[in-house]
Amino acid sequence: MTEVEGLLRELAPQVLAALVRRYGGFDTCEDAVQEALLAASLQWPVEGVPEHPKGWLITTASRRRIEQWRSETARQRREEALASAPPPEPVPGVDDTLTLLLLCCHPSLTRPSQVALTLRAVGGLTTAEIARAFLVPEATIGQRISRAKRLLRGERFTLPEAERPSRLAAVLQVLYLIFTEGHTASSGGELNRVELTTEAIRLVRQLPPGGEVTGLLALMLLTEARRPARVDASGALVPLAAQDRSRWNAAFIAEGVSLITTALSTSPVGPYQLQAAIAAVHAEALTAADTDWAEILTLYDLLRVVAPGPMVTLNRVVAYAQVHGPEAGLAELASVDLESHHRVAAVRAHLLELSGDVEGAREAYLTAARRTLSLPEQAYLQSRASRLSRP
Repeated sequence: MTEVEGLLRELAPQVLAALVRRYGGFDTCEDAVQEALLAASLQWPVEGVPEHPKGWLITTASRRRIEQWRSETARQRREEALASAPPPEPVPGVDDTLTLLLLCCHPSLTRPSQVALTLRAVGGLTTAEIARAFLVPEATIGQRISRAKRLLRGERFTLPEAERPSRLAAVLQVLYLIFTEGHTASSGGELNRVELTTEAIRLVRQLPPGGEVTGLLALMLLTEARRPARVDASGALVPLAAQDRSRWNAAFIAEGVSLITTALSTSPVGPYQLQAAIAAVHAEALTAADTDWAEILTLYDLLRVVAPGPMVTLNRVVAYAQVHGPEAGLAELASVDLESHHRVAAVRAHLLELSGDVEGAREAYLTAARRTLSLPEQAYLQSRASRLSRP
């Protein structure tokens, strides 16, 4: 990402917020901002970044918004009033970003639409960049964004205080989904999609800190810290126990541990905080053998109460097996209501291998490989199966 691209991505939500506050109409304002961003991306690398880049973008987008309005109406008085109106005053970037995030995660939108609109309007990614990140056709992403903008037409830029907690919870879910897809891509040839994890971390930093927001940021940082060691020189997946921990991002770990320590001691415990605490236990273990699995199991027991779900249960099985043995883990695995997911088969394979059932483990690894769409995961699981093949 060039310096200009980074600056435009940072300013995009602030400029969009300024226009929506001034003119209303999220859909038309977003179109005007996109045109201003395109103009800047073409002009600034050649002519240089203006002294006040945010003001330049607001002025350019405002002119475009006025032109759109003129083309839509024949009312001379309204046209003249808009034409003579001064550019909107700058407004606080963090507040605007939060308001935009809340709007992009409106409950009337589907989750895929919320994700696409968030990355476009707040993240500043182009439709093509979003499509590449999620490995779907650009036209599909474009349709999701267009539908979302139509549904938001007429929505107020301000949000009643009573709706903020539930809407903020949706924002956290969307950002977590974006991060998760970037950390372990659900399909395709790459294990990680760094542009998504980076953008999710950047966006969550824009939210007011505290409680689950801090917990989510800590979880992202502690998870992203392991990324450099998750693949080897050939691009093959390296499991957590085999990773070179000297390659982990020490700065991310230090910040993540500090954040989750503060959050747990100052606010009610939530699911993101508990997941971050689990990640912190892994991060603070000097070697895989030093991992405090008993503490991790306790945290998963709490998480299962706070936010029950099949994936939480599956992850708890792994910790349970580490504490009580692979046979006990296999017995617990029977309670996981996620049978068709490749991770269930992968966990079963690992536990069968540890318990000495080589043939059962080999078949389970192959089953897991068939169920995942991620090529790096397929290759890893197939390699595990091959290693257990009969001579």
